[in-house]
Amino acid sequence: MLSSPSSQIAAHEPLDPEQLKIWIKEQARALGFSDCVIAQPDTQAELARFKTYLERGYHGDMSYLEENLDKRADPTLLVPGTKSIICVRMDYLVERPAPRIVPHAPNHAIIARYARGRDYHKVMRGRLKTLASKIRDKVGEFESRPFADSAPIFEKALAENAGMGWTGKHTLLINKKSGSFFVLGELFTSLLLPFDSPASKHCGTCQACIDICPTQAIVEPYMLDARKCIAYLTIEYKGIIPIEHRRGIGNRIFGCDDCQLICPWNRYAQITPIEDFHPRHGLDQASLLELWQWDEQTFLSRTEGSPIRRTGYSSFMRNIAIGLGNAPYSEDIVLALKQAHVLHDPIVQVHIDWALQEQTEKLKAQSQQLID
Repeated sequence: MLSSPSSQIAAHEPLDPEQLKIWIKEQARALGFSDCVIAQPDTQAELARFKTYLERGYHGDMSYLEENLDKRADPTLLVPGTKSIICVRMDYLVERPAPRIVPHAPNHAIIARYARGRDYHKVMRGRLKTLASKIRDKVGEFESRPFADSAPIFEKALAENAGMGWTGKHTLLINKKSGSFFVLGELFTSLLLPFDSPASKHCGTCQACIDICPTQAIVEPYMLDARKCIAYLTIEYKGIIPIEHRRGIGNRIFGCDDCQLICPWNRYAQITPIEDFHPRHGLDQASLLELWQWDEQTFLSRTEGSPIRRTGYSSFMRNIAIGLGNAPYSEDIVLALKQAHVLHDPIVQVHIDWALQEQTEKLKAQSQQLID
């Protein structure tokens, strides 16, 4: 059920629903949300596409996605009493990247931009609770429940249906004035607010995101095979990464931004006003070798309050080992890999062996070029 405080609230005069919606959006922006729309609690239309995704096995090991399909399609089953859903987004860029360019810095440890600062789930939920409190002060008692990628919700579909943007061919939401470098959140409410209208789609014939994907994970427009996706492989997946995807991963050790960096709509990407998204511990500038020196205690200390904790120390080292294997040949890299070989679990060691082999092949290629 929707939760609400037990304290007694003085009676409030009823407000015009349209005026209340305008006021709520103003409060949301004042709290640092980049946008706010009101969605109808109904995403039945998304269910068929999602079932196709599951039937093809594109969700990989994320078996939890197979559960609660009824609640995904009908949010009122997830939170009974829901009459409208306040959808918000937060921009997270601290600097605007060069348009349509994927930087090449092979010794640099690439962490997806959303994950370089504080965990956005914490930031989002806290501000949604504050928004609910402000609304309660305005209208009196009502029921609400905040979410930030924390429940079986078709959050992109909700936001899209209410005009926040459209789902691009890379499956991320795109806003015409702000690109796609943002995260989403929802406040389920018992308020009956006027719903916003859907946005139109503007990808046209462009398929830059499909072409740029290093592992060809976007198997067709609007359909992503997570089993090939670098974000899934480096964050969600805990096993031995298939050999055929390791070179494509390159030096991306937590997530991947390539499909967003190449998207022409991100020339309009906005800078965040929220300090929590600013990088911590130099994670926007760290080298692969620098992070390879972290022991588990350093990892836990440096990732406290960070989404990087999600992957765990072993998988983090596994990802860095792949990055070191993909880096240009270096005696320092070879030495660091050999020294660390006995320090890690068998899964990491598999990737260390591969990285050493890749470095050896590069040294051979260099030697052959000198001979030629």
